[in-house]
Amino acid sequence: MDRGKLLSVLAQHGVESIVVGGTAAVLNGAPISTFDLDLVYARTEENVERLFAALEELDALFRGDPRRIAPDRSHLRTAGHKLLTTKHGPLDLLGSVEENTSYEDLLPDVVWFEVAGVAVRVVSLERLIAIKEKLTREKDRAVMPVLRATLDEQRRASAKR
Repeated sequence: MDRGKLLSVLAQHGVESIVVGGTAAVLNGAPISTFDLDLVYARTEENVERLFAALEELDALFRGDPRRIAPDRSHLRTAGHKLLTTKHGPLDLLGSVEENTSYEDLLPDVVWFEVAGVAVRVVSLERLIAIKEKLTREKDRAVMPVLRATLDEQRRASAKR
C-alpha cells in the first residue's frame, strides 16, 4: 500500500477529497494500523471527471468483483461507498459519510497535512471521532478508546503551551 502515490495521483488530477477513516486517524497522531485509504470526495461534475481520470491512471477496479469492473462516472456521482483496488493499494471512495454528510459538509472540520510532498485535506480528529461514534462495525468501536485517548493527550499538550 502506497498512500503517498495514491494521494499524489489524485492531487495531480486536482481531485477534491478529504482523507477520513484510519489514515485520517494516523495522520492526526493516533497509534493505529490501517490497510486502505478512505476518501470523501466532491461529487460535482468537474470533480467526478477529474476523479475518473485519476482512477483510470490508477487502474482502479471494484475490489472483490471477479468481473474486474472499473468504476464509471455514474458510480462516482452516487453517495455510496466504492471499494476499489488500485496499482498502489486499496482505495475506498465515499460519496458521503454518516447520514449523507458530503465533502462540502466536512470542509469546516478539515486540517491540512503533507503526505509524500502533497498537501492533503484530512478530517480533524474530533470530527473523525464523531463520525465513528455513529458506526456499528466492531473495528470502529474497537479503535474509539485509542482515538479518544489521542485527542485527550493532544488537548493536554496544547493546554501546556
